[in-house]
Amino acid sequence: MWIFEENGLSGAFRTAHVMFAVMWMGMLWFFNFVQVPAYAEMEAGARNNAIDKLTNRALWWFRHAAWMTVVSGLVIMFIGGFGDRDVYSSAFFKSPYGMMFAAAVLAALVMLYNVWMVIWPNQQVVIGNARAVQEGKDANPAAPAAARKAAMASRQNTIFSFTVFVGMVGTQHFFGGYDPAEGGIRALFYVVALAYIGLMEANALGVFGTEAGKPNCWMYDKHQNAIWFASGTIVFWVLFFEIFLGKLEGL
Repeated sequence: MWIFEENGLSGAFRTAHVMFAVMWMGMLWFFNFVQVPAYAEMEAGARNNAIDKLTNRALWWFRHAAWMTVVSGLVIMFIGGFGDRDVYSSAFFKSPYGMMFAAAVLAALVMLYNVWMVIWPNQQVVIGNARAVQEGKDANPAAPAAARKAAMASRQNTIFSFTVFVGMVGTQHFFGGYDPAEGGIRALFYVVALAYIGLMEANALGVFGTEAGKPNCWMYDKHQNAIWFASGTIVFWVLFFEIFLGKLEGL
């Protein structure tokens, strides 16, 4: 059957990949743009009830959509890397399209790590504390720190999500074609991309401090700040390709 052929499988997984990504990014943006600001305005009792009943359910969809997005994406790359149309060959990753796509894939993998190894474990502490308080038990003194760790990782994922969307959805519109870039430019791009993702992830994990109001935490303190910072990152990527490749498409 056609669905079991290379093209059919690629199309099926591509559709699933988009659906999972919509769920993951939708939940991520809901948490950051809607839930967190709303919770800040709620009384403690109402907030604890919402954390127990709403956040707990939303996190189930969030964390499972995350791994399904990444796995389906990797399957697409695997299927597309064989046969007559070797879409994700080494030549692809030497091109401007492939370079930006690779940065997006790396950011998505780091985001998945944050979901399962940072956000979810710390949110379990927060949810457990909300339930305990509602039952009349003492508050967990570790809950505020856990909430901060989860919030910083979540805001960083929001920032990374802009790069992921542009690098995957927008790459063929903005980043210069399939012709291989010069080796020096490729090396510079990958060094810059790795440095950016690595430093930002270290920052989100608290390596440089977690105190609100510190310069390194500015982008995490408000969702508006995260949006501005993420948008600035997109401008940076666009300028990089325009300056070093000089053939930015779509503008």
